[in-house]
Amino acid sequence: MTNCPTEASTLGLDGRVAVVTGASSGLGVAVAEALAKSGARVAVVARRADRLAGLVERIGGVAVARDLSVLEQVASVVPEVVEALGPPEILINAAGSMFTEEKAESEPIEAIRQTLDLNLAAPFLLAQAAFPHMVAAGRGSIVNISSISGRVGIPGIPQASYAASKAGLSGLTVELAVQWARHSIRVNTVAPGFFRSEITGPLYDSERASEYLRRNTPLPTQGTADDIVGAVVWLAGDMASYVTGQTIVVDGGWTAR
Repeated sequence: MTNCPTEASTLGLDGRVAVVTGASSGLGVAVAEALAKSGARVAVVARRADRLAGLVERIGGVAVARDLSVLEQVASVVPEVVEALGPPEILINAAGSMFTEEKAESEPIEAIRQTLDLNLAAPFLLAQAAFPHMVAAGRGSIVNISSISGRVGIPGIPQASYAASKAGLSGLTVELAVQWARHSIRVNTVAPGFFRSEITGPLYDSERASEYLRRNTPLPTQGTADDIVGAVVWLAGDMASYVTGQTIVVDGGWTAR
């Protein structure tokens, strides 16, 4: 079907340099693979260099091994990408994690800081680093990966600092979208619901928790990383050229109940 609007040629990604964080597992890997398949030149960023090496063997591009929870390591990411591939026009902030399972009243300050550094401060710093290159290009797309935890509380899953960091991404998104619109830089957020990942694996391995997820998700299928990728790639490319400042929820209907 030569006129299919979802073909790679219509996405406007061919030859563009994209940076994808959190690319050693789960959604980050899936997004990196999809962007490369759509013609982008992809720099993959994560702390596990061995996994990045395997991904780069499959999709090309370049691996940038950094622990983004250590903010001192963030500053060198974009310069290395520029040297290896060229100036980035796309930034996908997919790195994120939880560093405590304590209830809100007991979360240790060290875990709170680490969570906020990785999930919120690092995406902000990377956006700042990519900004001048996007200005020079006359366009850019930043997609922050949030969570429905930043929009609704989840009974039985204590995650106060994680939820705060993800809600903060949506706030950062709208502010950057408005400030940087004059440069044709679009900034959006995708907020996934539950899908199997390194963080959520224990939920799916528990029959009780898995049944809880099934019962509270209107769509009858279990979510996967591939279910989230389409929204991210769409926002990254030209088909979403008039979309900015939005948080798009991809959750199987969880928050629609």
